[in-house]
Amino acid sequence: MHSLFSMTCGDLENWLRLHMGKGAFHAKAIYREVLDLGNPDFGGLSAFEKSGDLALRIAGKLEIPEARIVETAGTEDSFKFVTALEDDLRIESVILTMDRHETLCVSTQVGCRMGCAFCETGTMGLIRQLKTEEIVLQVFSARHQLKRPVRNVVYMGMGEPLDNLDAVLKAAEVLADQRGFNIPLRRQTLSTVGLVPGMEKLGARRLKNLHLSVSLNAATNALRDVLMPVNRAFPLERLRKAIEDFPLPPGGAILLAYVLIPGVNDSREDAKALTAFASGLPVRINLIPYNPGREGKWPATEDEDIHRFGALLYEKGLFVRKRWSRGREVMAGCGQLGGRPESGA
Repeated sequence: MHSLFSMTCGDLENWLRLHMGKGAFHAKAIYREVLDLGNPDFGGLSAFEKSGDLALRIAGKLEIPEARIVETAGTEDSFKFVTALEDDLRIESVILTMDRHETLCVSTQVGCRMGCAFCETGTMGLIRQLKTEEIVLQVFSARHQLKRPVRNVVYMGMGEPLDNLDAVLKAAEVLADQRGFNIPLRRQTLSTVGLVPGMEKLGARRLKNLHLSVSLNAATNALRDVLMPVNRAFPLERLRKAIEDFPLPPGGAILLAYVLIPGVNDSREDAKALTAFASGLPVRINLIPYNPGREGKWPATEDEDIHRFGALLYEKGLFVRKRWSRGREVMAGCGQLGGRPESGA
């Protein structure tokens, strides 16, 4: 059975032609009703009034995934929801409330194989990849089940997006379709730990409007090897070359995410190393507070830590965007998702 959530409207049109002898008229009607309006029961549409049992035949072959939200937790500026998948494994998604819109942080894997020392999801290991429809389902749930006005999507929940690139890029294409969710690529951001082959593969696709964020977190190989095991395979020299070679639109930039961990990567020497790495690259620094996981390896980053380190970078002429902790108390902050490899309750 084919899943509607893995199709663009054009894909659906082709599928209807192949299996039902129908085309654009019915495809657009179904796509708008389900993905744009959130109604999975499309049988009552006027488009099917003179089509006999067509709606029933389509429904028998076209899967519309059902959202099973089993847990929620929220604060004033963030809201986490947990989805139970068909195999009862669970993924976590976070809605961030901005000044004028909401951003949804979606998961791309159950668990993650990257093993970053500051990330709760990394303690799970990789359990399995998410399918395109399971990534898209998180947006459907946020917009239509939770009734949240999600405008932007970031692929930086549970998992490494470039480790599941084909499914992620198909999800981005589905979400960008104007006849459905209508979240264009310029409002989507893919975050990576610096998986260089994935960056090269993504660059070859020439999706210049899709934003890229690289999680750096240390600008010396010795420290990054400890914080991010991926650095042992793809050290900073190779990562820097991948950033240099990545195709960007005129005036475009890659975000360098830097999780500031007190006493670990927040010294004046760390700021100098970060400045040296970023020099000459089309990048902007995204300074992020460390949020302790369940084990709490290090103390949480305070606002004054962000201000102090940010000032060191400003002195060097870097473009810095400061982020403040959101949802830390309900384990919805950056680096706090997951951590429970078992399925079910």
